[in-house]
Amino acid sequence: MSRPDARAPRAGTPGNLLTAALCFVILVVSIQQTVVLPLSGVISSQLGIGTTAVGWTLTAGFLAAAVMTPVAGRLADLRSKKIVLLAVLGIVLAGSVVAAVTESLPLLIVARILQGVSFAAFPVSLAIVREELAPEKLASAMGLLSGTLGFGGAVGMVLTGLVVPDGADYRHAFWLAAALTVVAIVLVIVIVPARANPATGRVDWVGAALLGTGLVLILLPLSEGGTWGWASARTLGCALVGVVVLVSWFVLERRIPHPLVPTEMLTHRPVLCTHLAGLLVGAGMFVNITTLTYFVQTSRENTGYGFGANPMESGLVYILPGASVGVIASICSGTLITRFGARNVMAAAGVLGVVGFGSLIVAHDLSWQVIAGSMVASAFTSLAYAAMPALLNAEVSRDNTGVANSVNSIARTVGSSVASAVLATLLAGLTIGDTHFARVDAYLIAFGFGVVCAVVSTVLVYIGGGGRRIPRTREDGTSSDQSASFASMSRADSAVLGSHSTS
Repeated sequence: MSRPDARAPRAGTPGNLLTAALCFVILVVSIQQTVVLPLSGVISSQLGIGTTAVGWTLTAGFLAAAVMTPVAGRLADLRSKKIVLLAVLGIVLAGSVVAAVTESLPLLIVARILQGVSFAAFPVSLAIVREELAPEKLASAMGLLSGTLGFGGAVGMVLTGLVVPDGADYRHAFWLAAALTVVAIVLVIVIVPARANPATGRVDWVGAALLGTGLVLILLPLSEGGTWGWASARTLGCALVGVVVLVSWFVLERRIPHPLVPTEMLTHRPVLCTHLAGLLVGAGMFVNITTLTYFVQTSRENTGYGFGANPMESGLVYILPGASVGVIASICSGTLITRFGARNVMAAAGVLGVVGFGSLIVAHDLSWQVIAGSMVASAFTSLAYAAMPALLNAEVSRDNTGVANSVNSIARTVGSSVASAVLATLLAGLTIGDTHFARVDAYLIAFGFGVVCAVVSTVLVYIGGGGRRIPRTREDGTSSDQSASFASMSRADSAVLGSHSTS
C-alpha cells in the first residue's frame, strides 16, 4: 500500500529558480522583522516620543505574527498556496507604504501590525517547496529557506544602516522595505506555479480567534512587563487570562473535526520537542542580533565597554560578517542534512552556539572578538533553522506541512519575545550607579542566555527522537489508515532527513 502523501516530482518551474524566488521572499520577511530595531532612537527623536512608545512598533509585529501565522499556514494547506502567499505579501506591502508616509505613532503601529503578517510567508513557502520539488532537491531548498530566515534579519539591519545614516529620515527604511516587497510579489507571480490544492477541510475561525487572543495575552506581558512591572496585577492578570484562553482553545481543537492545529502537533513528542527547540533558537537569534547591536552602539567613554558605533557602522562592520556566515551555512545545510541527518546537524549547530556566545562572554573588548563570536553564533542560528523543518516534515503529512511550520514559526516568535523581555529587564535593572547606562554584566548574562538556548534546543531535539508519524486527517475528521509503509519514511523524507534519521 502506498503512502498517502507519496508523490511524483512536479514538472514545470525549475527547482533552483523556484527556490531562489522563495528565498528572496523569506529575505523580505526577515527584513520586515528587524527594520525597526536599529532605528528606535531615530524614530524616538524624529517623532518626539519616548523609547517605551517606540517599543510598541516591535511588539505590534510580534502580535500580528502570532495571530496570522497559523491562519495563513492552514489556508496554505487547504487553498492555492500561491494565492495565500500573494495575499500575505500584499498586506505587507500596504504596511510598508503606510509606515513610509505616516508621521503618527498610532499609524506607525498599525503599519507594523500589517508588516507583522510577513511572518506567515515562511510556512507557506515551505509548503510550496514540499509540494513542488523533487525529493532529491527538497533538503537543499528547505535548508536555504530556513537559513535565509536565520540570517535575513541581520541583512535587514545592514540595509537599514545604509539607507538611514546619521540624521536621515527613518522612513527611508520603510520605502526600501516596500520596494523589496514589490520585487517579491513580482517574483511570486512569475515563478511560483498556480496549482489547485486537492486537500479538503475548512479553516477553524473560532479556533483562530481563540489562539490569536491567547497568544496576544501571553506576548503582551512578555513585551511590556518591564514597563508595567513584572509582579503587577496587569502583567500577571494578562498572562493568567492568556493561559486560560489557550487551554480553552486546546480543548476546543480536540473536539472539532477540522481543527486549526491538530492537537497531535502539540502532544506528539518529536513535534513538540522541535517546537520547543524553535522557541529557544528564536530566542538565541534575537540575543545574537539585538544584544550585539546595543553593545557595539554603546559609548565606551560612558560605560567602559562598547564601540560607539552608529547604525550604519553596526550593520556593516559588526552585523554583516555574521550575515555572510549565515548565507554560507544555509547553502551548505541541505547537503549536511542529507548526509548526516537533521539531528546531527542540530547538534553541530548547538556546539557552534555554545562556542559563539561563550566567546562573547570571555572576550568582547576588541572589535574582532565581537565580530568573530557573532559569526559563530550566526552559524548556529542558520543551521538550526534549517534542521527544524526537516525534523517536522518527517513527522507530519504533506497536507499538514503549512500548519506544522506555522506552529514552529509561532514558537520562534514567542522565543524572540522572551529574549526581548529578558534583555530589556537586564538593561534596565543592571545600570551603572544612578545613570541609565547598563553595566557590561547585563550583556554577559544575555550572552549566557544564548549559551543556554543553544544547549537546551539541541538536547530537546534528541529527547524528541523519531516516532510514529502524525496521520493526515480525512474530511470526516477521522485518521487516515495507517499501514506499515505509512509509518516509515518515504523517499522525500529520506531526502530531507538523510540516512541517519530515525522514523
